Amino acid sequence: MNKVKRFLLLCSGVDQRILVQCPSDENKYIGIGGTVLFTGILAFFSAGYAIYTVFDSYFFAIAFGLAWGLMIFNLDRYIVSSMKSRGAFWRDFVVAFPRLILAVLLALVISKPLELKIFQKEIDAELITMEQEVYKTQETKLKSRFQEQIEGYQKEAAALQSELDVLAAKRDTLNLMAIQEADGTGGSGHKNLGPIYRIKKAKADEAQAELDAGQQRILPLIVEKQQAARQTDSLMQAEIVSLERKAYGGMAARMEALDRLGKGSEAIFFANIFIILLFIAIETSPIFVKLISPRSPYDFLLHQHEHVFEMDNLEKVTLLRNATQNKVEFDTATGVYRTRKEIEVEKELTDAYLERKKEAIKSSPLEWLLPFIKGKV
Repeated sequence: MNKVKRFLLLCSGVDQRILVQCPSDENKYIGIGGTVLFTGILAFFSAGYAIYTVFDSYFFAIAFGLAWGLMIFNLDRYIVSSMKSRGAFWRDFVVAFPRLILAVLLALVISKPLELKIFQKEIDAELITMEQEVYKTQETKLKSRFQEQIEGYQKEAAALQSELDVLAAKRDTLNLMAIQEADGTGGSGHKNLGPIYRIKKAKADEAQAELDAGQQRILPLIVEKQQAARQTDSLMQAEIVSLERKAYGGMAARMEALDRLGKGSEAIFFANIFIILLFIAIETSPIFVKLISPRSPYDFLLHQHEHVFEMDNLEKVTLLRNATQNKVEFDTATGVYRTRKEIEVEKELTDAYLERKKEAIKSSPLEWLLPFIKGKV
C-alpha cells in the first residue's frame, strides 16, 4: 500500500489493522478520506480569504486558515470515524442525525467566504454603490444639523428686510400722494403747491426720515445675519469636504452586498443557493455514504473487535465487583464476630469482678458498715 493510500485511509479515520483483513472496503474508505481531506483544504482557503479581507495580511490569512483547516479536517474525521453501521437504518440514522446537523453547519460556515470570493467582481461594484449611499447619508445628516441654523439666520434677515420694505412702501406711497397733489392728478384735483401739498410733503419727508433711521438700524443687522448664514454654510461645506471616506469592504459589508445582489438578481440568488447546497453535499457525503451503505466486512470485524473488548472489560469489571463485594462481606462478618467476642469477654470479666466483691462482703460482713460508723463519730 503506497503512502497516498495510507494517508487517505488515515484521513477517513478507519482502523487500518482491521481493514487489512477486508480489502474490499479499501476503496470506500479511500474515497471518504479524500472527501474529508478536500473539505479541510476548502476550509483553509475559506478562512484564509475571510481573514485577509479583515486584516489585509497574508501572514494572518495563512496562519489562521491553516489552523481553521486543520480543525475542520480533524472534526470531519472524528464525525466520520465515530459512525458505526449496525445494520438497522433508522437506528443508524438517529445516531447520524446530530452529525448531519453539525456537518451542515460546517458547510455553511465554510461556503460563505468562498461565495464572497466567487462573486467578488459583482460585490465590488455593489460596494461602490453602498459606499456612495453611506456617504450620502452622512452628508444629509451633516446638512440637516447646519441647515436649521442657516434657515434661522435667513428668516431673521428676511424679517428685517420686510420691515425695511414696509417703511419704503410707506415712503413711496406718501411721496406719490404729494406728487399727485402737486400736479393735480390726485388728492384735491387742483394743480398747486398749496397747504395740502405741503402737509403731504411733510408726511412723505417724515416717512423718508423713518426709512433712513430704519436703514441705519436694520441694514447692519441684515448684513450680520447674512454673514452668519454664509459662515455657517462655509463651515458646513468644510465639514462635508472633511468627511472621511474609508474603504468600505469588510466581511459584513461584503455579506450585505451579496444579500442585496441576491435580492436584485434571481440568477445570483439561485447561484448562491446552489453553491451552498454543493458545499453541504460535500460536507455530508461521507456521513451519507456510511449511512446508506450495507454492513461491510469491515463493519462486522470492527463490531467483533469492539465486542471482544467490551466483553473483556465486562469480565474484569464483574470480577472486580465480586472481589469487592466478597471483601466487604468478609470484613463485615469478621468485624461483627470480633465485636461479639469482645462483648462476651467483657461480660466474663465483669461477672468475675462482681463475684470477687461478693465473696469479700461475705467473709467480712461488718466491713461495709465502717464508713457509716466513722461518719457518725
